Amino acid sequence: MPDDKMLDIQNLNVWYGGIHAVKGVNISINKGEIVTLIGANGAGKSSTIRSIAGLIRGYKGYIGYQHKGEMLRLNNRQPEDMVKMGIALSPEGRRILPHLTVEENLFLGAYTRSDKVEIENDIDYVYELFPRLKERRAQKGGTLSGGEQQMLAVGRALMSRPDLLMLDEPSLGLAPMLVAEVFNIIREINHQGKTILLVEQNAFAALSIADKAYVLEVGTVTIEGAGIELLQDSRVKEAYLGG
Repeated sequence: MPDDKMLDIQNLNVWYGGIHAVKGVNISINKGEIVTLIGANGAGKSSTIRSIAGLIRGYKGYIGYQHKGEMLRLNNRQPEDMVKMGIALSPEGRRILPHLTVEENLFLGAYTRSDKVEIENDIDYVYELFPRLKERRAQKGGTLSGGEQQMLAVGRALMSRPDLLMLDEPSLGLAPMLVAEVFNIIREINHQGKTILLVEQNAFAALSIADKAYVLEVGTVTIEGAGIELLQDSRVKEAYLGG
């Protein structure tokens, strides 16, 4: 197995009651890559990354993650174990705590850490990435705009110092100008050394920044390849890029 492989998913199957939501999915992510999962609602994208994060139990298949030079099996570990091992999820719908301030939300992202000085440094790093959050650091999360809440959700995920950052629908509900801003920041986070797994319905934006992409349809990977290649793929164009 290559030393640069960070995540290795083989034959992943997920059920919700009688619904077979993910059917034999295989995904591979190397260190330093942006990998995206695209597809319609209900395609199995969120179920896949929620399985990686430990939020779905009882799935079948293998999820391996490279931690400190060793490929570890993630099956049946607790979500907090994933965070401690360097996997963070910014969930669909943002899920910030509306009654806490921006800064309190960010500190919550570092709940597994005890290195106070470094936590303060990382707060400053998040404010550099998202200057608007610094301006609103004392504001309640619930008073932020949708775009600001999305920035807060990504910043909170970064506070655990992840090696693998998973983003579930970061552009959902955002105006086009904000979508461009969020994707520029995702690219910047990647350039600073983070490996990123991106679940996204905005196929054009996702494929434009992805090293590698997987198209999921009804729980199955139907197309995979380099992001730039899938932008030119006639099947992807017709189904996801408006022809």
